[in-house]
Amino acid sequence: MKKLWLIFAQTTTVGLAVWFLVSVLKPEMLTHSPSVPAVVTMREKAVVPASAPATLSYSPAVKRAMPAVVNIYTAKEVKTPRPLIYNDPIFRRFFGDRLGEEPAQKASSLGSGVIVSDKGYIVTNNHVVESADEIEVALADGRTIEAKIIGTDPDTDLAVIQIPIEKLPVISFGDAEKAQIGDVVLAIGNPFGVGQTVTMGIISALGRSELGINTFENFIQTDAAVNPGNSGGALIDTNGSLLGINTAIYSKSGGSLGIGFAIPVATVRQVMDAIIKNGSVTRGWLGVEVQDITPELAASFKLKEARGALIAGVVRDGPADQAGIKPGDVLLALNGKEITTSSAMLNQIAASNPGEGVEIRVLHRGKQTTLQAKMGKRPKLNNR
Repeated sequence: MKKLWLIFAQTTTVGLAVWFLVSVLKPEMLTHSPSVPAVVTMREKAVVPASAPATLSYSPAVKRAMPAVVNIYTAKEVKTPRPLIYNDPIFRRFFGDRLGEEPAQKASSLGSGVIVSDKGYIVTNNHVVESADEIEVALADGRTIEAKIIGTDPDTDLAVIQIPIEKLPVISFGDAEKAQIGDVVLAIGNPFGVGQTVTMGIISALGRSELGINTFENFIQTDAAVNPGNSGGALIDTNGSLLGINTAIYSKSGGSLGIGFAIPVATVRQVMDAIIKNGSVTRGWLGVEVQDITPELAASFKLKEARGALIAGVVRDGPADQAGIKPGDVLLALNGKEITTSSAMLNQIAASNPGEGVEIRVLHRGKQTTLQAKMGKRPKLNNR
């Protein structure tokens, strides 16, 4: 019994000693608290694409088209008239003919052009090369060559010139029929003679006409900056294909105000092919004077909408007169194609070949009738 008590006392003493040491050295071991689950904050890992998208750039389109765009420099002699006093007999009695002729001066201008054939054919504006005595073409690679005029078409303000070099970079032709308002376009040219320049904008409108710029108008309107010197340059799409030839701007100051006009590539190609093949453009002619149908005229003719072209005059013995078309008739369709405006009608007639038979649907005294006509050849105007 005494032995058991001794063992108990020793055990108790050791336990108290252990408790004392723990309470002094590690008191937290004696504090009992319920277990709390650890809180782990999960952060979503940022997803990084395998390859970041390239910065938006039209550089590939520009590199494709720019070598085919050239700068054009022209010069012509301008004679300054002598003052009238030089023709006075008394004046000439004292000075005779020693004063001679007033020396001719050279007036220079600049523009742009587009290489359309590897045989050196270049399309530009007629007003760029009109009446020029000298034409010099500066290529994108720095070479400068004299050019000659192959043919001009003042009615569309287009001209074709040629340089005696082959294997040139040639522009690719786009499809202006597929172009839409809002499409991005680029204009390449030589504004103010500073050198080849690229500007960007969008197509603001299509089929602009009745602006009084050309006889035949069907312009692409753009807000890409076009300035003097850009005339004859390229309007391209984002693939580098030609959509039109820049030809005019609307401006009161002479600089770009965000309204530029380009001749669509379909017209350019038609005129270009005719000039290269024949040296000039031959167009169909019906021999009528027309005006647009206004809402008031549409109501008076009992038309559902203001479409068509009112025949205001007919040339005697012309194709229209021979076909039986009378003043006051409304031309509704040509070869099955509906006529929307008088400008569209003139463009469609001009695209026909002389001698070609055409079917014309007109409204005559309130009744629609179909007539047959044979296209004539459009006469040249005196000022052309």
